[in-house]
Amino acid sequence: MPRKRGVVKRAILPDPKYKDALVARFINGLMRRGKKSVAAGIFYNSLDIIAKRQSEEPLKVFHKAMDHVRPMIEVKSRRVGGATYQVPVEVPSDRRTSLAIRWLINYSKGRAEKSMEAKLAAELLDAFNNRGGSVKKREDTHKMAEANKAFAHYRW
Repeated sequence: MPRKRGVVKRAILPDPKYKDALVARFINGLMRRGKKSVAAGIFYNSLDIIAKRQSEEPLKVFHKAMDHVRPMIEVKSRRVGGATYQVPVEVPSDRRTSLAIRWLINYSKGRAEKSMEAKLAAELLDAFNNRGGSVKKREDTHKMAEANKAFAHYRW
């Protein structure tokens, strides 16, 4: 981290197919070992699967699923006088999106379907319908923050 200036955030170019920056960011999160074309293929194929299963437009399903997974508050550890407290804090919008992407991808990998395209499509559809592992993770995060609301005055 630089001492003098802040870190400049790089702009992510929108993806070529849908012209959407969030899709490009999701593909970057899905990418492993620099294989972006493989990650893009997985994402686009999963949207095709969603289009076959759902009557709505797949990009709208993706955006709605992202909205259902984004956390509003989380807990951060704060050390005060030898004791560590879990202090609830509001999540910045950039981190909100990053957590949603990470949770969707991780819970997709843990599913039982055959291919990654099918796993991702199923997780996105579950998140769209407000169920599934990634939505449960968001609810658990909110419950943890709600349970530790008494320590909110330790916020910094």
